[in-house]
Amino acid sequence: MVWLVGLGGSMGAAARYLLSDCINKRRTYPFPLSTWLANIAGSFLLGLLAGLYGASAISEGVWFFFGAGFCGAFTTFSTFGHETISLLEAKRWRTAVVYVLTSVAPGIGAASLGLLL
Repeated sequence: MVWLVGLGGSMGAAARYLLSDCINKRRTYPFPLSTWLANIAGSFLLGLLAGLYGASAISEGVWFFFGAGFCGAFTTFSTFGHETISLLEAKRWRTAVVYVLTSVAPGIGAASLGLLL
């Protein structure tokens, strides 16, 4: 199973890089949009996969590849933390608060929605 997690993780990391590259090369945003999108989309996908796995609709291998591997690497709490600290250091308090609030609550909501589906 560790190979499935690793392979899924490499694909999730590559997908996250491509998403960030695509969004950030178009223009500069005052808000960490690419990380926010990756984390919300990844939360939804992980919730959906958890629901499918819990209902025995997907195999353990699919769960490890996509759930632990792909979603684990596609979403990133470390980048979220770093970007939040960077916003605070730049004294962009309002953007930092908005970033945290619109990441945590919608992330939980997206995971819950995915799980319900």
